[in-house]
Amino acid sequence: MTGFGDQARPSGARTWTRTIDWVNRRIVLIDQTLLPGTLTTIEIDTVDELIDAIKRLAVRGAPALGVAGALGVALAATNGSDVPKEAEKLRKARPTAVNLAWGVDRVLAKGSPEEMVAEAVHVLEDDIRRNADLGRRGAQWLIDRVGPRVNVHTHCNAGALACVEWGTALGVVRALKERDALGHVYLDETRPLLQGARLTAWELAQMGVEHTVVVDSAGPTVVARRLADAVVVGADRIAANGDVVNKIGTYPLALAAARAGIPFVVAAPESTIDPHTPDGESVEIEIRDAAEILHPDSPGASKALNYAFDVTPADLVTAIVTDERIINGKPLD
Repeated sequence: MTGFGDQARPSGARTWTRTIDWVNRRIVLIDQTLLPGTLTTIEIDTVDELIDAIKRLAVRGAPALGVAGALGVALAATNGSDVPKEAEKLRKARPTAVNLAWGVDRVLAKGSPEEMVAEAVHVLEDDIRRNADLGRRGAQWLIDRVGPRVNVHTHCNAGALACVEWGTALGVVRALKERDALGHVYLDETRPLLQGARLTAWELAQMGVEHTVVVDSAGPTVVARRLADAVVVGADRIAANGDVVNKIGTYPLALAAARAGIPFVVAAPESTIDPHTPDGESVEIEIRDAAEILHPDSPGASKALNYAFDVTPADLVTAIVTDERIINGKPLD
């Protein structure tokens, strides 16, 4: 673990900088809104700057948001701010993603600024180890059930950019590649902000993985035509009954996988499981700005309902792979 105010050291797990890091008592993160054209980092000096980065999706992905929440509290503590007040603002920045509040609460429970920073950096470093474990566990589960060569369909971005260095759903893909067990990867463009076409495609290209981008509405057809052997996605929250909240467009893939008889696998760290939320219906689903989906020339009277997430019922989930276990039965135990 690094000390108070020190830079967390890169582990060499990939060729570009960490998605989010703690450097010289400030937060440094990749601005994902500029990818794939520009890879650049921004420095965060205040909690308000971090909240802005979270809301405009400069940093996103459940595990990365957990780290952001932890580092945000540490930042408030080092700045001499009103830590409980700043923590509450952070917790509300993206209400659907349970990891954000989890990271905030982990650090808020500590006493001194030094202890808060130490805990935040521990959350940062531990994310890498946990997601690497998750990826390898998920890869072996797929090899055991699908065979020695697995074609994967995925949605949104659940790769290194959604974590610190490794990835959840793409961590499974990465681990399959390590074992020479990866076939082709199909990925949805993930409208309206194209996290699949922009971010996942970029990560797969960096990894040297053959992949094909399809429009979201074609994803279920890819599954129905058996081009994929399994659907592997991440999650923003997993309810106590096993319902999965993930990027909008996940639920149709689960329906298609059930009809096709292929595994629908959710890859997420234990911190994404929320025992205090009984089911998916209890989750506040974020509705984003209508301007993200309305065409500039749309009639002025047109309205938009821009759901950011959907709920996949537990009975459609074949397995939940975490950093600690594989859950096949529902409700969760």
